[in-house]
Amino acid sequence: MVTPLDIFSGFSVNDLAAAKSFYGETLGLRISDGPMGNLDLELPAGGLVFIYPKDDHVPATFTILNLVVDDIDRAVDDLNAKGVATAIYDDPALPTDAKGVLRGRSQNRGPDIAWFRDPAGNVLSVLQE
Repeated sequence: MVTPLDIFSGFSVNDLAAAKSFYGETLGLRISDGPMGNLDLELPAGGLVFIYPKDDHVPATFTILNLVVDDIDRAVDDLNAKGVATAIYDDPALPTDAKGVLRGRSQNRGPDIAWFRDPAGNVLSVLQE
């Protein structure tokens, strides 16, 4: 059996300065310079996410971070006002509205959720349960 002393997640980006600005300033998350030329993203409930530079970075095709919010419309409006596009999918399997929100709560399909991309092209979401 594995007995970890700690657990953390991580993902790559192609530009650490752009990532630091996006996660810290645009999203307003706590981010700091890590010990090995990386970034540490502090999670609200504790723990860290390791963001590291990768020259041949390929954006994740899955959602790497889900930001739980109390008002999805306010969160989406705030993101859009900061130039972050939330209508990134045009897929009948993901029937989103004009803001890019899949209204899952009203359809008994899970949370209301809107996806967006970081400067490296990784997919993130805001969701309201």
